Amino acid sequence: MTPFPSLRGRPAGGRLLPGDFYLRSALEVAPDLLGKLLCRRRRGVVTAGRIVEVEAYLGADDPASHAHRGPTPRNRAMFGPGGRAYVYFTYGNHYCMNVVTGPRGVGSGVLLRALEPTEGIETMRRRRGTPALEHLASGPGRLAQALAIDAACCGHDLGADPLWLEDDGAAPPACLATPRIGIRKAADRLYRFIVPDSRFVSRPRLGPLLHRPPDPAP
Repeated sequence: MTPFPSLRGRPAGGRLLPGDFYLRSALEVAPDLLGKLLCRRRRGVVTAGRIVEVEAYLGADDPASHAHRGPTPRNRAMFGPGGRAYVYFTYGNHYCMNVVTGPRGVGSGVLLRALEPTEGIETMRRRRGTPALEHLASGPGRLAQALAIDAACCGHDLGADPLWLEDDGAAPPACLATPRIGIRKAADRLYRFIVPDSRFVSRPRLGPLLHRPPDPAP
């Protein structure tokens, strides 16, 4: 039996994230997304994964952000409101997905960099062309390909089918903050958050900075 049985167009295993979850700074939302489930339904098939790596991108004061110079036709979805998807095509060959944060007009978001696959794994393997579980969604382009996220998802409300975020009640994981990857501007800012020692992150931990400790053992 699938752990995500259909109920009114979305899985019933968890609860949707409330709207005010997203109406905060990207630096607050980013670590809180770790451990949450990203779910995608396409052609009746649900694929999903637990978020293990993210990066925060702010607005005008973040030179690495797409929103740094203000709204454009490409980045319009990034300016809100929070709780929408901002999807863009990069390097001429893959898509990347961001969770828009803050109130309308701010232009901040969280790039989803890696998932631990949990549902629809065989479908992900076919889409990615690899059997290796740890490589299915370890990187923003791989993640988008595994879940069939493309330009049609840009601007979508993440509280609704066919692309949504939910909380299944899992305890918040430990979290490390490191510099962001693959950028030149503001590269020293500790805006990347990962689940430490997860084999599904796109790159291993780059620093010892503990952002949020794990819950104490019972």
